[in-house]
Amino acid sequence: MSNYKFNQEDKKAIIELLSSPKEVVITTHHKPDGDALGSSLGLMHILKALGHQVKVVVPSEFPAFLNWMNGSKDVVDFIKNPKSAKDHLSKAEVVFCLDFNNPSRVEKMQVELLNVKVPMVLIDHHLDPKAGFCNFQFSYPSMGSTAELIVHLLMDVGWDQYLHRDSAECLYTGIMTDTGSFRFNSVTDQTHLVISRLMKEGVRNDRIHELIYDTNSFMRMKFLGYTLNEKMQMLSEYNVIVFTASQSDMDRFEHEPGDLEGIVNFGLSIKNIKVAVLFSERDGLVKISFRSKGTFSVKDIAEKYFEGGGHRNAAGGRSKLKLAETVKKFIDILPLYKTELQSEISND
Repeated sequence: MSNYKFNQEDKKAIIELLSSPKEVVITTHHKPDGDALGSSLGLMHILKALGHQVKVVVPSEFPAFLNWMNGSKDVVDFIKNPKSAKDHLSKAEVVFCLDFNNPSRVEKMQVELLNVKVPMVLIDHHLDPKAGFCNFQFSYPSMGSTAELIVHLLMDVGWDQYLHRDSAECLYTGIMTDTGSFRFNSVTDQTHLVISRLMKEGVRNDRIHELIYDTNSFMRMKFLGYTLNEKMQMLSEYNVIVFTASQSDMDRFEHEPGDLEGIVNFGLSIKNIKVAVLFSERDGLVKISFRSKGTFSVKDIAEKYFEGGGHRNAAGGRSKLKLAETVKKFIDILPLYKTELQSEISND
């Protein structure tokens, strides 16, 4: 049993909601990552085992290195197949919103999601969920991943008896990717308890690690080398690393979804660096990935200056300015945080 206990009213509501077979849609945020897709597919398998009809509908495509998970081939992509996505949402009797806390995070699918008139359930680990967004909220920012939160919930209500290898592999993937292979400070003894429960279903951790991290394309590795050599800037006065990825750079190296995954973390591997930021041109905007060490909150910068949010040490944002202008805007605000960034070094 999990040592994590949920609010009794929340538990009672979810059990009652799913007490009879339902048409269920599970959705997650734009550009699903390992936690988003892993938690969605993992929950899908559990709900199917409970007798529900379940469809995973995502706002946009996900990286190819996630397509080995059982059920991924049946996921409906709103961008590629809007008619099917809208049809499933219109027929749903329950909608689960996983790994995001604001309807704006589904981007172009937001109107369709907000038009849903059936019960909506939020399961998420990000700070500050939008009030009134869903009818039921399982919002626990202390969790390192949404997938871990789902397993704790399953164990608490007794539905972990429906776990099997396919669902366990999906949920393991979500936890592994969102905790940096279990190295972030969000990992607790409870995380390892959950992992132990999943591995009892036959999960092979070595196989999953290989499928996620060791299936790079040749062009992706060339792109990584180019970015590290040509597009990484050190702002030593602030202990900050900046990466840029222009659309022309990505076209040159035949960019595919997921090729930018993890690049920003290389910045944090450099001695004394406390913040790393990746600016990339995507979908007509500049998308920004922030990472930090220690107590410095990149979430605050993302929220205040770049229409974003997230966690203290991992956040995202966006800008409608040009790539160079966006980078300049970020650099121009760093003097406001200079003392805090430098004190991070001395306080370690």
